[in-house]
Formats: sequence, structure tokens, C-alpha cells
Amino acid sequence: MELWQLSATQLAAGIRTGEISAVDVVESCLGRIEDVNPTLNALVDVRPEEALADARRADAAVAAGETLGPLHGVPVSTKINTPQRGSLMSHGLAALAGATAAEDDASVSALRDAGAIFLGRSNTPAFSVRWFSTNDAHGRTLNPWSAGHTPGGSSGGAASSLAAGMTPLAQGNDIGGSIRFPAACCGVVGIRPTVGLISNWTAPEDSQIEGPLTFQAWAVQGPMGRTVADARLALRAMAGADLRDPFGVPALPEAPPQAGPVRVGLVRDVGVVTPHPSVSDALDTAARWLTEAGYEVEELELPLLAEASRLWSLLLFEDMRPGLPGMRQMADEALRIHLDYAYAYAAELWGEKPDITAYIQGWARRATLITRLQELLGRDRILLTPVSAEPPFEQDADINDPVRGRALIPAQWPMTSLPVLGFPGVSVPTGLADGLPIGVQLIGGRFAEDVILDAAQAIEDRAPRLTPVTFL
Repeated sequence: MELWQLSATQLAAGIRTGEISAVDVVESCLGRIEDVNPTLNALVDVRPEEALADARRADAAVAAGETLGPLHGVPVSTKINTPQRGSLMSHGLAALAGATAAEDDASVSALRDAGAIFLGRSNTPAFSVRWFSTNDAHGRTLNPWSAGHTPGGSSGGAASSLAAGMTPLAQGNDIGGSIRFPAACCGVVGIRPTVGLISNWTAPEDSQIEGPLTFQAWAVQGPMGRTVADARLALRAMAGADLRDPFGVPALPEAPPQAGPVRVGLVRDVGVVTPHPSVSDALDTAARWLTEAGYEVEELELPLLAEASRLWSLLLFEDMRPGLPGMRQMADEALRIHLDYAYAYAAELWGEKPDITAYIQGWARRATLITRLQELLGRDRILLTPVSAEPPFEQDADINDPVRGRALIPAQWPMTSLPVLGFPGVSVPTGLADGLPIGVQLIGGRFAEDVILDAAQAIEDRAPRLTPVTFL
């Protein structure tokens, strides 16, 4: 087995003991990038010499007996919408194709402090808005499993490169499924943590505008890995108290104690979109595996998730509305079409231009939904949901037809409801359906990441290993 095929956990352990050289790992990953990235177009701004110099320093630190971080010498990709000093930060926009960041954001700084080696920047859609990863600045990213289907978005480049073996870990961010959906599309693991667990602080000089309230309160940074253990390892490395983030925690919370055996509420359909048969089959498979692992599974109806999903289209879209003229001016044609269809869908729910009363009432209702969900979950229950009501979408399904484009938004209710509520979720693969990865989402109470990761591990232990793909 080549080094690029090893898990991040294996690499971290081997580098720490000196059994594996960080230089050898980086050279192996760079070789894999050279082999498959010209086809997949998942990574941009790859800088081999810088990565190899960092790897040589990592090996020297091991030899000198220095204190090592948990990701010492492990390669990682970072997203082109996330500031990393001196690296490309184009947001997928042709007008910013050469822009670079002046300073690391907090999540990148945490990865750097943990000893990770940055190997490349991952591609996204323009402004990281679509569930597809193509833009006029860098082109289209392909799914390693099928060129005709999306790798997901907006962290599609991260998921594609991860699944193909270019890096063992990837950083992403999520305000509407941008970590969890690409992970599911490409057959890897993605974690959307509780808001505040990983700092979302960004240096002011790397922010064009101060983000609207939904961006501040809902957007999170998070890890993606090929295994649950790898994603957990990266999550622990990235988490940290940071009061510069207005929603950051003052100290890392301990996992809430469980009151008894963990119960699983299977939420199949919230009355928005009937799940595709392969999605329903994946839920049944995951439920069976969790039962085998000792979990108590019962099917639930939970309409509050549908309500939260509808609030996503109100609160986020109204927060974006003042900036739409500028966004549309800089956006590519695909994003402009997507925005037209997305706002047409929101208008069906909320009217053409919701007034300030609807907006205020939406935020007030959100608080009630958060309380009700936490009361339901308590300390001993998690939820098992689809990732999407559909398998991975065909490429550009959101822009090729207005009816289809609007239909994708309610199909993503598991992706859009969670950011509104701020709870953690993990996307974990269960296998293949018609040659494409399929998976499920697990949702836990706030700061109960370890509880849902334990359940994800139980699923992974029984599922076929999908990545890294070796047939490219």
C-alpha cells in the first residue's frame, strides 16, 4: 500500500514515531495529485516546494524530540474561501483569481499549530453558494465516482481530492450542507460541529464586508476525512476557545453525560420531499447496523426540521438580499441562474419580498425550535436522517431547468435545517447505490460530537470501505 492510501490516523502515528517520513508522505501525495488532479480539478494553488520544505522541518522536529501536534506532518487541503496567509483566496471568482490572504483564519491557524502540512487549496463554486463545484476562475471539479454527477458543494474540491487520495484530510465550511453534502457525494466523512466549537474568526483585512447575521450565527468550519477516526482527530485539533469569534465558546465544553443507552430517532421524511428509494434503503441499512451495535432505534416524525429548513430560505436569503446586486455583478452565469431559481423557491414560501416583521418572527421562532429539539434529544438520543432526499445530483441540475432547480432546495432539508438550529451533524457513507456513494446523517445535541461520532463509527465498522478510490 502506498503512503497516499493510508489514513490520517496511521500517518500521524507513523510520523510521530519516526517510522514514516513526512517528506515521503508529502511526495506520495504530490505524486497522486499529479496523477489524478488534472482529471478531477479538485485542488488549485498546489505549491510542492513549500509543502516539501514544511515536511523537512516536520521530520527534523521528530528527530530533535520536539513536542509534536496531533497532526504533525499530515497533509491537508484548505478551501479557497478560507484565509490562509500567502495562498490563493479567490472565492471562485474570475475577478479575484489572483487574490491572496494576508493572514490565517482561526481554523487554518489551528491546523497549522497542530502540525498539519498544507498541500493545496480546494475548489468551490463562486461565492461558495451552490451544491456544485464549478466556477469561471478555476473550472469544474469532478466527482471521482462519476464525471456526470456533482462532487457536492461548496466543499466539492475538498471531498473530491480526499476521496481520490490527494490528501488524507480536508478543511471545509458549512452554512447549508457544504461539508456534509460533498462528503456524502464522494463517499467520505464530514463533520458540521456545534456553532462555536471551532472558531470562525477571520482577520478583518481578509473580509470584504462584515458578514450578515446568518453567516455569523450559522456558518462553521469543520473537518473532512476518509474515516470517522480521521475526522474526529482533525476535529479535536481544530476545536478551541476563541473569544474573537462572537459565537465562540470561552472554554471547550466536556461531552454531556449520557443518561442511559443511546436512542436513535430515525427521521425519514418530514413531509417536504419523498426520499428516493436508495436514500430510504441507506437509512434502513444504517438503522439495522446501529441496532446490531446496541442502539435503540425508533422511527420518528419531526416536522420541526421541515420548519427549520423553510426558515433557512427566509433568514439566509433575506440577509443576502442587500448584497445581491454586487454578488450578481461578480458572479458567473451559473450562480446568477441558481440565485434566480433559489429566490423563486423562497418566494413560493414567503412571498416576493418578506417584510421586516416576517424576518423578526423568523428569528424568534428559531429559538423555540432550538429549545424543542434539545429537549427531544436530551442526553441520550440522536437522530438518523438522510443527507439529502436524493442521491448525488447530476451535474448542473440546479441551473439546467427552473423546475428541477427549485426542486433541489427542499430535497436538501437535512442540510439546510441544521445550520438554522446550530446542532452538530456528521455525514457518513453506507455504501454505493447505482455506482454512486450514498450515506446518512447523524445529529446530536449541542456539543455532543463524540456521541454522534461513536454512532458513525458503528456504521463505518459495518460498511464497505469506499475510499481512497484506486481506479482513477
